[in-house]
Amino acid sequence: MSKIIHYSNKDITINWKPEACQHLAECVKRLPKVYRPKEKPWVLIENATTQELKEQISACPSGSLTFIEK
Repeated sequence: MSKIIHYSNKDITINWKPEACQHLAECVKRLPKVYRPKEKPWVLIENATTQELKEQISACPSGSLTFIEK
């Protein structure tokens, strides 16, 4: 079973599958204020709007990032 890590705010939950990630850094390039791979936690969901998050996640080339709206 693949590991899934969740990051949530009041509007959205981001699901990250680390094993599926190809580390192309598209998330970091598009939203560097949210995705900070050298920090723990590396996803700071509060640093972007829900729309910005949805657009970036939809562009994830590996599909390792998905979201669920609340």
